[in-house]
Amino acid sequence: MSESESGSAAEPREIELKLDCAGPDLTALAAHPRLQGAAAVEPEHLVTAYFDTAKRDLRAAGLTLRVRAKGGRHIQTVKAGSGAVGLFDRAEWETEIAGEAPDPAAWAGTAAEPVLRVAEAPLERLFSTVVMRREIPVTQNGSRILVTLDEGRVESPVGDVPLCELELELQDGDPADLFQLAQALAETVPLRLGVYAKSAVGFALIDGTGRGVVKAGPTELPKGATAGAVFRRVARACLRHMRLNEDAFLEAGRPPEALHQMRVSLRRLRSALSLFAPMLEGDPRAGGFNDEIKRVTEPFGHARNLDVFLGHTLPELANARPDETGLDDLRARAEAERERAYDVVLATLQSPQWRGLIIDLAGWIEAGAWAAQPSAAEDGRDFAARVLDSARLRLKKRGRGLKRLDPHTRHRARIAAKKLRYGAEFFAGLYQREKDLRRQAKFGDALSDLQDHLGALNDLETARTMTESLSGPAMPGSDDPGTRDLLKAAAEARADLLDVKPFWR
Repeated sequence: MSESESGSAAEPREIELKLDCAGPDLTALAAHPRLQGAAAVEPEHLVTAYFDTAKRDLRAAGLTLRVRAKGGRHIQTVKAGSGAVGLFDRAEWETEIAGEAPDPAAWAGTAAEPVLRVAEAPLERLFSTVVMRREIPVTQNGSRILVTLDEGRVESPVGDVPLCELELELQDGDPADLFQLAQALAETVPLRLGVYAKSAVGFALIDGTGRGVVKAGPTELPKGATAGAVFRRVARACLRHMRLNEDAFLEAGRPPEALHQMRVSLRRLRSALSLFAPMLEGDPRAGGFNDEIKRVTEPFGHARNLDVFLGHTLPELANARPDETGLDDLRARAEAERERAYDVVLATLQSPQWRGLIIDLAGWIEAGAWAAQPSAAEDGRDFAARVLDSARLRLKKRGRGLKRLDPHTRHRARIAAKKLRYGAEFFAGLYQREKDLRRQAKFGDALSDLQDHLGALNDLETARTMTESLSGPAMPGSDDPGTRDLLKAAAEARADLLDVKPFWR
C-alpha cells in the first residue's frame, strides 16, 4: 500500500485481517492443521476499556483510545482509521502505563493529542471488552502471521453482546499471505470478511444502532491520489457497503431494504471494475470477478423485482383497476414466489462459495497484480477525466432517439446513465474546489432526473414481464399515454444533462 493511501510511513502501524465466525467455529479452528498446537495454548483473559469524551471527539476524528489489562500490566493504545473491511491497516501507538486510567503522557505525540487538546474535556469510560484469547504464530509463504482467536463479550451500562472474532495480524511479510491463510482456514469453518472493529461493536451497543441497513456514502480521497489509490478506496467502500447490509439481512429478519442495498453495492462494485478497466486490463482476474459477481448474484435481482412488484406495482394496479378480477390470486402467487426467491438469496449468502468469493475479492483489491500496472500510478484526476468523458459519450450515443428506442436498447441507455452516475460519485473527492462542488451539484441533479425517468420506464417493463410470468392481467404497452409521457420526459432530461458542463473539465 502506498503512503498516500495509508498515512505517514513514520507512523507505527497494525495490519490485520478480521474475520467473523461463531463460538463453535473457534473451537473447530483450534484443531485446524495450520494451527497445530492451538488447543494446547493456554487462553489469556483480557479486559479492555474504551474511552472518549462525552461529545465523542475521538470517534469523530476516526480515533479510538483504550486501556487493556494483560497479565498484571496495563497497555494504553491509540488507533487511527475507521470504515475498513477485512484488512485493517491502521496507525497504532502502544504504551505501557501505571494503572487502568488513561495517561495523558502516553498519548502525547499520537493522533489523539491534538484532538483532546482542542476538546478540553475529560475522558469517560464507555464500554469494555472481556475476552479469552489464544495466539498462535503461523508462517505463510515466508510471512510471519499471528493468528488470534477471541471469544467473549462487550460489556456496557446498557447491556452486553457476544464477541467472536478471528484476527490474522501481519508481523512481517506480504499482506496477500493473510488472505491465503484465511482461505485455507475457511475450508474448515464458515468465515466472513470482518467489517466491525471491536470498538465499533461497542459504540453500536451504547448508541442503540445495532447492525442496520446502510446506504453508500461519499468516498474520501487524498489530494493527489493516483488512479490505483482511487480504485482501491472505491472498491473497499463498495465491499464494506455490501458486508454491512449482508449482516443486516442475515441478522434482522431479511429486510427488503438490506437486499436492495446489497444489490446497489454490488452494482457499484461491478461499475468500478468496468470504469477502471483501462487500468485493470493487464490483470486477467478483474474480468473474472465481474463475471462471477454477476452470475452468483442473479437471484438477488429476481427477489428485488418481486419486492418492487408487491410493494408498488400491484397496489398501483389495484387503485387503477378496482374491478379487476384475479388480483388477489396474483398477489398470492407473487408472495409465494418472493418467499422462494428470498430462500435462494439466503442459501447463496450462506454458501462457502459466496464467503470464499468475498474473501478472495478483498485479497485481490488489496494485493492484486493490477496494482503493479503502470497506469495504476497515473494521476487520479487525469485518469478520471478520460473515464468520465468516455462514460458521458457512451450515454450520449446510447440515448440518441430515446423516445423511439425499444425496451432492451433503452435499458442499455439506463445502464450507461447509472455507470456515469457511479463514476461521478467515485471521483467526486478529487474535485473539491468551490466551483467544482457547484458543478457537481448541478450535474448530479440533471443526471438524477434522467435516471428517475429511465428507472420508471424500466419498472413498467419489469412489471409487464413479471405479471406475464405470474399469469396476471395484461399491463399497458409502450403506446400507453403514461409511457409516452415518461419517454418524452426522459428525452428532455437527457438533453438537459448534455447541456451541463462536466465538473471534471
